[in-house]
Amino acid sequence: MKRGLNIVLILLIGLTFSCKVNYSFTGASIAEDIKTVSVKTFQSYAPLASANLTQTFTEDLKDRFISQTNLDLVTKDGDLQFEGSITGYNVTSVAIQGNETAALNRLSITVKVKFTNIKDKEQDFETSFTRFSDYESSKNLASIEDELIKDINDQLTQDIFNKAVSNW
Repeated sequence: MKRGLNIVLILLIGLTFSCKVNYSFTGASIAEDIKTVSVKTFQSYAPLASANLTQTFTEDLKDRFISQTNLDLVTKDGDLQFEGSITGYNVTSVAIQGNETAALNRLSITVKVKFTNIKDKEQDFETSFTRFSDYESSKNLASIEDELIKDINDQLTQDIFNKAVSNW
């Protein structure tokens, strides 16, 4: 009985030291040899976009990787590289009332992202991401635009993060 317990204990210790599990509360699965991330400024080609959108989106994407990984942010040539542009910034009506006026409007932002993983080219992608936030039509867009952009940027950067490092 004691010998069987010793064998099980030795096997458990062996498994503990031989297996490497990458676990993260963010769901990120980043190879050990990935150490850095770089994010080029996303230029806006959307004619109606807020003037500060390029800066806020780019900084929000950087912040997502700084806060949810142990990667070092570098200005260029990171192991993980992001670049792209803001291609859409639209306001549309989404809930028409009986008197043909909109109860809700929707601000949508689309970004085109090119992701390069220097260590694993199979992970590379070039994809557009679109997210939106609805607001009451009685509110002036200019008065709530920053709040809506913050909400949309949070959704977009989470989508980009998930696609790049969470294998979805």
